[in-house]
Amino acid sequence: MAPAEIDVDVALVRALLAEQHPDLADLPVEIVAHGWDNVMARLGADLAVRVPRRALAAPLIEHEQQWLPVLAPRLQVPVPVPVRVGVPSRALGYPWGWSVVPWIAGLRGSDVPVDRRRPLAEPLADLYRTLHLPTPRDAPANPVRGVPLATRDGAVRDRVASGVVPGPERVLAVWSQAAAAAPWAGPALWIHGDPHPGNLVLAEDDSLRAVVDFGDLTAGDPATDLATAWLTFDAPGRRRFRERLGDLYPADDPVWLRARGWALSMATSMLTSGPEHAWVHAMGAEALDRVLDDS
Repeated sequence: MAPAEIDVDVALVRALLAEQHPDLADLPVEIVAHGWDNVMARLGADLAVRVPRRALAAPLIEHEQQWLPVLAPRLQVPVPVPVRVGVPSRALGYPWGWSVVPWIAGLRGSDVPVDRRRPLAEPLADLYRTLHLPTPRDAPANPVRGVPLATRDGAVRDRVASGVVPGPERVLAVWSQAAAAAPWAGPALWIHGDPHPGNLVLAEDDSLRAVVDFGDLTAGDPATDLATAWLTFDAPGRRRFRERLGDLYPADDPVWLRARGWALSMATSMLTSGPEHAWVHAMGAEALDRVLDDS
């Protein structure tokens, strides 16, 4: 994981709240997650604070702040629309924006056995039906999501060459087939951009409670999101997911070849995770097995 450029701790979160949202400053604060880009702190019972830990994350927070309030009303699943917006603080030496968002209680999708995720197929497909619409001209750009799959060729081959990816010859054969698929010819569509099960929140009955982490929200090829067919689901769940979207993306549409390629690309990236993210490594290994089994 990339090192933090600023150490986000309880003291900093409290200080930012006291300076900009003092009515929230007396609520209990607990650091609950250190991600690649952001630190998440629980704030009281019903809120969380999402604070960038490196400069690369700063525009991603701004994208969430700008666009989630616009997109959320049409989506079929709750998403963490910011309820308060934080700005850079010169006094505290903190240079980026940050957000207060709802705390969404539930189970992380990646912690649930894959067969228990099958009921997510239809509601997640319905979310994409309402999200995958043409974007305005000022939609955020992302150089590694929604772009032509072939642009990820060097990164995938470098990861395979590094030795962290098992079965390199088979992996590269599947990758080459996906990368050669016809590119997206339609308009740029809104995409979530990071469609792995760690960004799904499940209720106790395994229903889909929320989809989170829209930092990679961007415009482009919907195949990036459809990669969740392999990242999240086993074969029966994947069949249900694809059938639900069959009128938008028919079975013979090359979008599914690209989607499998995106799943392979993301899975190999997850395999580079260190011990501090063992759950991400496991998620990548399982997804890669599903990609290869389905090839």
